[in-house]
Amino acid sequence: MQLNGRFGSRTTRLACSLSILALAASLSACGGGDTAGGDTASGDMAASGESVSGDIQIDGSSTVYPIAEAMAEEFQGANPDARVTVGVSGSGGGFKKFCAGETDISNASRAIKDEEKAACEAAGVEFAEVPIAYDGITLVTNTGNDFAECLTIEQLNTIWSPDSEGTVTNWNQVDPSFPDRPLELYGPGPDSGTFDYFTEEVNGEEGASRGDYTASEDDNVIVTGVESSAGSLGYFGYAYYEENQGALKALEVENEDGTCVAPSAETIADGSYNPMSRPLFIYVKKEAYETKPQVKAFVDYQLAAENGALVKEAGYITLPDADLAESRSKVESL
Repeated sequence: MQLNGRFGSRTTRLACSLSILALAASLSACGGGDTAGGDTASGDMAASGESVSGDIQIDGSSTVYPIAEAMAEEFQGANPDARVTVGVSGSGGGFKKFCAGETDISNASRAIKDEEKAACEAAGVEFAEVPIAYDGITLVTNTGNDFAECLTIEQLNTIWSPDSEGTVTNWNQVDPSFPDRPLELYGPGPDSGTFDYFTEEVNGEEGASRGDYTASEDDNVIVTGVESSAGSLGYFGYAYYEENQGALKALEVENEDGTCVAPSAETIADGSYNPMSRPLFIYVKKEAYETKPQVKAFVDYQLAAENGALVKEAGYITLPDADLAESRSKVESL
């Protein structure tokens, strides 16, 4: 899949202005088309006042989980006979289940990989790739850290490079002005889309990271680790920082213009918090959307403009109207 505009190739992104509105129009989808999107809140059945019933199986990204959880709770309130199960096995783990036919929807904080596409194709699983929100990967430290305020990509590479394993173990190795303090690292595991995106941006290769850090697919474990360690540094999706900002300190990141920028809803939306801004996705199985009214209703509910408040409540950035309409067209084409 080729992403143009602000989430395109790294060369393109560095050369062009970061326009968040360019994302969705350039995203491809398996089996997708370009029909016009609708505005119903939870599918045709829900719009007509009918309640849907049945199971909906979702798994994947821990970053996308707060959005899915919020949507599921509200959807089940309106459809008490529907049961939405949301798992958290990471983007990679979610795709394994999705392509094996175990789930209807896969949450992802990165685009599907070629080998995952091939696995779905081999299993006869057709799908649509659907952007649902924007996120900014957030670097966090202990609140007692009074020396680190802004990190460059080069400094992050010094910390997280595979070559740094067992050798870069102290903050003063990152910057001589930093104190002689042990560096304790926390982050997502290798099944996480956040891990993939971060390592490619920081180390130049997806999945390339030192291994001597506390890894977890559960971002709450990272929160606890960073909060309890004086020399800590960790990263995860912006929503987990927002939820725990009283217990953590977010660091600024030097962007491509050489400006230190803190993560916020505004800087993520306007593209200045680069290169740590990214799209979030759901992958919708064609068969489930066609044959299970409850799945169609839930997906349509999640993409309804009036439910964007749930995305904001989960700590993420809603899609502009034009992008949201494009996302709806991707699933409606199924």
